[in-house]
Amino acid sequence: MLNIRGVIRKAYGLSEKICNMKSTKQLTSFISTGPQQQHGTFYEIRTYCIKPEKMNAFSKLTNENIHLRTAHSELIGYWTVEYGGINQLVHIWKYDSFAQRTAVRTALAHDKDWQEKYIAHMMPMLQTQDNEVTYLVPWCKIGKPVKDGVYELVTFQMKPGGPAVWGPAFQMAVNTHANAGYANLIGVFHNEFGQLNQVHVLWWYENPDQRAAGRHKAHEDARVVAAVRASVSYLVSQKNKLLLPTPFSPLK
Repeated sequence: MLNIRGVIRKAYGLSEKICNMKSTKQLTSFISTGPQQQHGTFYEIRTYCIKPEKMNAFSKLTNENIHLRTAHSELIGYWTVEYGGINQLVHIWKYDSFAQRTAVRTALAHDKDWQEKYIAHMMPMLQTQDNEVTYLVPWCKIGKPVKDGVYELVTFQMKPGGPAVWGPAFQMAVNTHANAGYANLIGVFHNEFGQLNQVHVLWWYENPDQRAAGRHKAHEDARVVAAVRASVSYLVSQKNKLLLPTPFSPLK
């Protein structure tokens, strides 16, 4: 029989004290919100699709005015998409709470310089905007590369049920790949708003050729193959994008 306490403990790294709660109902209630929500910090992943003829102008405008935006909240990274999406940009913002994000959005709406110097000019350049609210999984911290490189954002659509179902196998697959040295793990983000049961994994490489070489080695590594095989049974679909950091991106 499935040991639900054991699965949940592995998925979230919970202590024995939590896992010995008086009832499974209490434990399930805790997991439904998750330890990420307990400390409040979340990450907003925004994807912009720019009109093809405006891509250069958009990049220049943002480079010149991004300081007006970062004065209000923390930017984790800002990238252009090289492969996996045309004329797209991806950026990640950190917030301590939903109240903070609301306060930031209100302040931006009243920031005359931001509205006149940036928003008024960038809006006609946009084709689409998308945003997702995500939590960093408990077993991962944001990594900081020691030098410039490229990034890969891999998005996994998992079967319904949440990390209590697929968390241990997914964690094993990611960590086995990272621990083998085939890629540098930057962050693992689990969606709270947007497409549910979706996880984004952000990797860093020195260059695209290093990524290609690492992928070939991983495919021949029995440890990675076994871990991925165990996780893939919970997978619905996946996609990826190769990202190039902008000059002002904190993550280079």
